[in-house]
Amino acid sequence: MRIVFMGTPDFAVPCLQKLIDCGHEVTGVFTQPDKPQGRKMVLTPPPVKCLAVENNIPVYQPLKMKDGSALEMLKEADPELVIVVAYGKILPKEILEYPKYGCINIHASLLPELRGAAPIQWSVINGCKKTGVTSMQMDEGLDTGDMLLKEEIEIGENETAEDIHDKLSALGADVLEKTIECMVNNNLNPVKQDHDKFTYAPMLSKELSPIDWNLSASEVHNKIRGLYPWPSATSVINGKKVKILRSIKVNDKGGSAGEIIEAGKRLVVSCGDSKCIEIISIQAEGKKAMSSADYLRGNPLNAGEKFE
Repeated sequence: MRIVFMGTPDFAVPCLQKLIDCGHEVTGVFTQPDKPQGRKMVLTPPPVKCLAVENNIPVYQPLKMKDGSALEMLKEADPELVIVVAYGKILPKEILEYPKYGCINIHASLLPELRGAAPIQWSVINGCKKTGVTSMQMDEGLDTGDMLLKEEIEIGENETAEDIHDKLSALGADVLEKTIECMVNNNLNPVKQDHDKFTYAPMLSKELSPIDWNLSASEVHNKIRGLYPWPSATSVINGKKVKILRSIKVNDKGGSAGEIIEAGKRLVVSCGDSKCIEIISIQAEGKKAMSSADYLRGNPLNAGEKFE
């Protein structure tokens, strides 16, 4: 089967690798344009492009999807099936309808929950106990197409969005392989989504970063691990902003919201429900991430002081 793959970030790489390993005829890869990165703003190709180039697969990087240029590129690759994994662009109707078998998306949630751009992070921020991957026959809506296959995983109490990202990236490749196998064997049974039960996972931004210490310890902990590694949860102590990167919930007796309960070998902070979190990893502005113990050696704090 002639397949075009559309994807951009690290999350999509295992899916493309799976297509290559399984011997599918990947006639082209669509990915986002190269972008400047780092302090020196070096023009850098997306991870998916790097893998495609390594395997001599033609790469297409259209700036727009609706001006006809992307469709002409697709016709050049002439796929029977398009696979979309974290591409980052919305496909117009003429592209969705071009391949004989349509377009299949690998989405990192248990649809219809958490449609949208950041399902992994919001599954953690929302305190979900499980998440997973859904393969879906794409339509013109935002993650609204018929579901094909689902597989789920549990979310551990202290797992971060980064941890879940890596698990779902690998799981997505397995789900993709099974989905194509079922398609070839005419064994897919599409299931319509219950649109009354959908939730939304909007794109992340730094505006989400500040911690509201009036929230419960569970909610604060979920935010810290859900926003790791980007954009990271932040707070202010003694007028200085810090990133709070890792935490655990602890049984220390709390005080008022944001109050430091202990600042010795541990850094324990009370939340709005008078329960506490222990900050495990912290990063001052312009500094590297470090353990709380290392931070406190250079930035002494006292019980009773408050994070804002």
